[in-house]
Amino acid sequence: MIVFLGLLAGFVLLLAGGEFLVRGAAALALRLGLSNLVVGIIIVGFGTSVPELVASIQAALAGAPGIAMGNVVGSNIANILLILGVGAVIYPIVCSDAAIFRDGFFMIFTAALLGVACYSGVLSLTWGLIFIAILVTYMGFLLYSDRKKNGKKAVDPGDDLPKPAKSIWVDILFVACGTAAVLFGGKLLVDNAIIVAKSFEVSDEVVGLTLVAIGTSLPELATSIIAAMRKHSDIALGNVLGSNIYNVLGIAGITAVISPIPVSDEMLKVDIPVMIGVSLVVFFLAVVVKRFGKRVGFAFLAGYVAFIYAVIA
Repeated sequence: MIVFLGLLAGFVLLLAGGEFLVRGAAALALRLGLSNLVVGIIIVGFGTSVPELVASIQAALAGAPGIAMGNVVGSNIANILLILGVGAVIYPIVCSDAAIFRDGFFMIFTAALLGVACYSGVLSLTWGLIFIAILVTYMGFLLYSDRKKNGKKAVDPGDDLPKPAKSIWVDILFVACGTAAVLFGGKLLVDNAIIVAKSFEVSDEVVGLTLVAIGTSLPELATSIIAAMRKHSDIALGNVLGSNIYNVLGIAGITAVISPIPVSDEMLKVDIPVMIGVSLVVFFLAVVVKRFGKRVGFAFLAGYVAFIYAVIA
């Protein structure tokens, strides 16, 4: 019971800390004169992946690489099957050609690249640096293309961005408290996840693919549900595509630079191919059907249940 309370506390600290960190960092960036475009794409975009990043780094440093890699791969699978599935069931998702052909292609590319990078049985420092370089280039391309398309007022997230507090010290406090919360929450989550794995005699990868992946994907799930209830569920598609790209290039890349990640044969031969497969499926459906309704949503959810069962069984 104490272990599960520790897991819950870890999740809460990670998610709340990530929110505080993003709000504080975004507000400070705006104070420094950075544009809404830069803040929206880079700081808020990457900041929402802080829970996955901290959990993966903590797991790698704690000698549980299965949790680190399982978190990345499991989160990407959950993003597509669970989050898009829930969003489509609540309200149909209309697929934008611009988003799917730009980010969809790139998501498939990064998923396949992860498989190539892990082929030797370890995600090395070299591959980690390559991933980070590709991510920086990708973010630069987003900034350039959006500025070219919309001019200096490109992609103004406006009301969606955190507003600076009356005092800069409040924003700094948000950053400090958020950082402390995600670091402590990540350690609490990983330590208790390792205990769960040993108690139930399952591998670290199973815990990473299921429990940790679902927990760290809760912000994306909440965003998808809220957007669908407001009849803006198409936002969920862009959210998922961007998150999956960040997960591979940012989270796996940074984690590998800090501590190279050993990859098991099962992860390489089963789980990563499943991630690539569902990425191809969502891309194909987005191009051909152009709209995810309830049938597609329920099919995605059924696929996710089947995946979890196969992992646990």
